[in-house]
Amino acid sequence: MTDLAHTQSVLGHPGGASGHPPLLKGVRMTSIYHLTRWNMDGIRMAENVHQLRLKPGDSEKITINLGYVDLGHIDLMVQEGFYSNRTDFIRTAIRNQLERHADVVKQSTVRKSLDLGLRHYSREDLEAARSAGERLHIQVLGLATIALDVTPELARATIASVVVLGALRASPAVKAALADRMR
Repeated sequence: MTDLAHTQSVLGHPGGASGHPPLLKGVRMTSIYHLTRWNMDGIRMAENVHQLRLKPGDSEKITINLGYVDLGHIDLMVQEGFYSNRTDFIRTAIRNQLERHADVVKQSTVRKSLDLGLRHYSREDLEAARSAGERLHIQVLGLATIALDVTPELARATIASVVVLGALRASPAVKAALADRMR
């Protein structure tokens, strides 16, 4: 039995030994499979795949330097079971400090008119601003994202200033085009 005949019989391809209906309709059995060869309703799947939107991470990685004694204290707290690991301790400490200063942060957020949380600017948003003759002042405490299909020219034409306390996600070209407008 050839490799092709064996594969057809295992998968239940018509003409195979099992007599079952085929499991992979529209797929021609060969000894080597390439994803670009797989068809769905006559359309190559690779041509039918679209990236909807990048899923932003829910956190940003930071690096801190600690003295050996402080690090030892953290390790002792972890060893004693107060925290699951060093990261758990550091996150908890940061959250406690943010909670302690929540009133001040809230007042500053209101005073500076910052959008709190996640703010996404699509190409359509920027084109609508351009059509209306408006210039945007992006002010975000959290994560600001500018869609990947926004051109540097559109960004410069519609964004007057960028203040992000947290993280800004945009293409390198858009970031470079807005570099003089970031504070």
